[in-house]
Amino acid sequence: MRQFRFHDPDFTATFAAFIDERRETPDEVDAIVRDILAAVRAEGLPALLRFAREFDGVELDEGSIRVSQAEIDAGAEACPQDVRDAIAFAAERIGSYHARQRPADLRFTDDAGVELGWRWTALDSVGIYVPGGRAAYPSTVLMNAVPAGVAGVKRIAMVTPPGRLQPAVLAAAQAAGVTEIWRVGGAQAVAALAYGAGPIRPVDKIVGPGNAFVTAAKRRVYGVVGIDALAGPSEIVVVADGANKPDWIAADLLSQAEHDPAAQSILITDDAAFAARVESAVAVQLTSLSTGTDAGASWRDHGAIIIAPLEEAPGLVDLIAPEHVEFAIDAPERLADRVRHAGAIFLGRHAPEAIGDYVAGSNHVLPTSRAARFSSGLSLYDFLKRTSIVKCDEASFAKLAPATIALAEAEGLPAHARSAAIRMGQG
Repeated sequence: MRQFRFHDPDFTATFAAFIDERRETPDEVDAIVRDILAAVRAEGLPALLRFAREFDGVELDEGSIRVSQAEIDAGAEACPQDVRDAIAFAAERIGSYHARQRPADLRFTDDAGVELGWRWTALDSVGIYVPGGRAAYPSTVLMNAVPAGVAGVKRIAMVTPPGRLQPAVLAAAQAAGVTEIWRVGGAQAVAALAYGAGPIRPVDKIVGPGNAFVTAAKRRVYGVVGIDALAGPSEIVVVADGANKPDWIAADLLSQAEHDPAAQSILITDDAAFAARVESAVAVQLTSLSTGTDAGASWRDHGAIIIAPLEEAPGLVDLIAPEHVEFAIDAPERLADRVRHAGAIFLGRHAPEAIGDYVAGSNHVLPTSRAARFSSGLSLYDFLKRTSIVKCDEASFAKLAPATIALAEAEGLPAHARSAAIRMGQG
């Protein structure tokens, strides 16, 4: 963990170097992924079955690669009731939040008499990648599948690495309206969703987080299919004053550090003594976390404490452009409203980022690696597409045609010009 002081003479340079440090994928991963995608595209199902043996140590065939409805039902039934209740609670809140994002279709007639507008339609099919390595993530299923269902997507295909499917994941898939589940993970799963492989039909868009191989595969198949984003390691910035309980803030920092050794947790505070108490609380909590090895590596290698006036916090947050930022202060909007670049903002001392991961209702699939400067988190819009509508009658066409002809001729596109001129009796 590194500490920075805003008023140090070299702060600007050292802090800029810190946030520019690479926490991403080694270049050699891309070469491996390229070969995996090529194999699945060329061979289809045989490549998937071979990779299952090679990478996962699992023997599958055309029948067993799909999780049966009976398995889904049995797995969901095996999920503890309190977890099923929490899943239902979260699904309802996520659905309600995303339903409010639904945009309206519109038709209007402008001053030239041209009828214009747009309409929104849902994607036909979506593939959802659900990790199965470090942990089972029912919340990933909910955050990706529920908005797709609310949007009106009819086919929601889930892929997850072979092995024991956790009951909570199956319960979440059932609650979220997932229509099919396949035992395939890694870059080969992305390839199957993009190109199709045996019984797995291609989809229109792939969403969901994954490891470096999954991210590299999504980057390569973009254009064949849509993707949500290129997810990097998780991030959190906590802006806190000395009135907070140090153990609360330490827990918030570790809530992201435990995701991955490459995750990043940063505290911004104006109270050096409070920062020291938080640092001590982090050390204590690491000793009792089952995820302490990963969380400790993350905090050691990528964590930071910044001692700075709180008025400077919005500018620092914008430089970091983090996935999550908490303002654990009184009247948090005073500072938070000045932030332009963050995936999600949590306001007040009782709004830890963890509630956003599960039950607040907002989506936890958010931009990482400073992508919040130019992108947004997953939403209903990721599962919709907008189609423009143009309608002209003879009179309104006559008002648009001369400028159309002039611009087409200026661009050296005579057929464009002719398609308008011929309707004016000039062709």
